[in-house]
Amino acid sequence: MQYLRGQDIPATAPLGGRACIFCALPREDRDSENLIVRRGELAFVILNLYPYNNGHLMVVPYRHTPSLEQLDVPTLAELMVLTTQALTALRAVYNPQAFNFGANIGAAAGAGIADHVHLHVVPRWAGDTNYMTTVAETRVIPEQLGDTYRALQQAWPK
Repeated sequence: MQYLRGQDIPATAPLGGRACIFCALPREDRDSENLIVRRGELAFVILNLYPYNNGHLMVVPYRHTPSLEQLDVPTLAELMVLTTQALTALRAVYNPQAFNFGANIGAAAGAGIADHVHLHVVPRWAGDTNYMTTVAETRVIPEQLGDTYRALQQAWPK
């Protein structure tokens, strides 16, 4: 709510007058509350607070930059390693039939946080759009994010 209300969150990188949540959250020592599922040396994995489906993850570099081509090779490599681990954990927990994977680079491409590039990993099932999405333009997620967090923590490859 702090972020949504535009209140100050301590971070050095500005985001439209607000602190960047992808910079602020990893600095806190509250991974379970912030839904940071896994940390790497150069990037981390966090649950999306507004998921498209159960298990919707984001893989985020610690470096605050708007696009992938501004990242160094070790960071790009770790993004892919964490993404692969995310696929493994999501398969173990949810048994999805498919995945959407990618990035919205820039506001015109639909990036909600355009100043800090991140990758989305979304598990998919045939027919995963229900009448609530189609008629009411509302997503219904049948699992609490805390439950998703705990399940993925347990299933994450070592």
